[in-house]
Amino acid sequence: MMPDKRGKTPAVMIQGTGSNVGKSLIVAGLCRLFANRGLNVRPFKPQNMSNNAAVTSDGGEIGRAQALQAMGCRVPLTVHMNPVLLKPETDTGAQIIVQGKRFGTMRAREYGKHKAELLPRVIESFSKIESEADLVFVEGAGSPAEINLRAGDIANMGFAEAAGLPVILCADIDRGGVIASVVGTHSVLEPCEQKRVRAFFINRFRGDPSLFDDGMREIVQRTGWQGLGVVPWFADASKLPAEDALDLSSGGQGGSVKVVVPVMSRIANFDDLDPLRMEPGVTLELVNPGTPLPGDADLVLLPGSKSTIGDLTFFREQGWEVDLQAHVRRGGHVLGICGGYQMLGKTISDPDGIEGTAGTVKGLGFLDVDTVLTPDKSLVESTGTQVASGARVAGYEIHIGRTSGPDCGRPYLSIQASGGALKHDGAQSGDGRIAGTYLHGLFTDDDFRKAYLTGFGAVSDLAYAQRIDAVLDDLAVHLEDTLDIDAILEIAAAR
Repeated sequence: MMPDKRGKTPAVMIQGTGSNVGKSLIVAGLCRLFANRGLNVRPFKPQNMSNNAAVTSDGGEIGRAQALQAMGCRVPLTVHMNPVLLKPETDTGAQIIVQGKRFGTMRAREYGKHKAELLPRVIESFSKIESEADLVFVEGAGSPAEINLRAGDIANMGFAEAAGLPVILCADIDRGGVIASVVGTHSVLEPCEQKRVRAFFINRFRGDPSLFDDGMREIVQRTGWQGLGVVPWFADASKLPAEDALDLSSGGQGGSVKVVVPVMSRIANFDDLDPLRMEPGVTLELVNPGTPLPGDADLVLLPGSKSTIGDLTFFREQGWEVDLQAHVRRGGHVLGICGGYQMLGKTISDPDGIEGTAGTVKGLGFLDVDTVLTPDKSLVESTGTQVASGARVAGYEIHIGRTSGPDCGRPYLSIQASGGALKHDGAQSGDGRIAGTYLHGLFTDDDFRKAYLTGFGAVSDLAYAQRIDAVLDDLAVHLEDTLDIDAILEIAAAR
């Protein structure tokens, strides 16, 4: 595809009638669809909110959804695919990441006053993305119907107008009231914004899509927007990495190895769990707040956290510390990743008050290590080996803080960051049953995961990356069979 007659790269923005209507998945599928047609496709999301982030090849971080979309395009990750990332640390405040780097921490009201100042950075990133693409799919955030947030908007219509983008609206029929959600969105938009929306489609339909033909005609009549089709429920969506903690689910209820994960309030980078969920030999049980950790676990996995000290307090409030002590007494295994690793130590110190009040708190004490939280953030991709098994491992670090102590003398991994020196990572107890590491994504590596599960008597033949790639191809076919793809291309080319 060549740029249109005005010299602009074809691009279209997929906005939603609400949050979690399936925009991220649709964009990932469209990226793969057009990449399979031989086009140089790129994803873009001006503003995202998620604690599930990915480390980019240019040394920053972006939302996990954009990482999946880049995989759909078969291109490396770059910070410009998601120039503004909000990472919630409390119910009212978030860390602000701009073009991959920490910009600051703000409360919601404070960010609302400053977000318009970020628009030039967002436009700069979009310009870089479109300069290297034949076609760009832009994902909105939340909904343009949230007109109370319209002032200074950089996530939906504010960005679409600044970049001169046509918009296609995605609506989720599975939650009910889909006609009202589309027509209602039309009614609250300004006339110029109504014109910017060129079309809509219905997502997550269960059953015979033709049963909604009358509904499509009603929406077209009431809005004047073109109907692009009805996308049936895509069952394999659950196999793809989730970005929202609300989408977390247990899996593999027949597996012989039981892995238990306490779901903490600021759980982060929980895509570490996705490969385990797909393993036939693993039963992955996510334990929600207020529920005891089950006594029959083989492994308790403490995941990453956006607020380690806050989640440590939360962990204790659920009674999980007592449950974990009982698990260890029974001979169970424990693995902490990143924030979970920090919690396993003797103390966590926050001298600069990065996570709140400055001070030191007592850790769970299962490892003889201490952590000091520091302002600098580690953002690196690494490869290496597990010390005990020699199995290859690859993943990424995305954390603040340094951990040291006697148990670091029994490192868990030997890793090498891109262009860096070989170093030891993590710590283990003397009997090896309790371990911690800063490396995310280690279960994504087939070699490591197979070696790790072998230690529990499970056999793994899952080729995880190949499975994800196949699901993206299936999703592309699913969309091609149900949406008016030619119309989407025409809308993108007519910006």
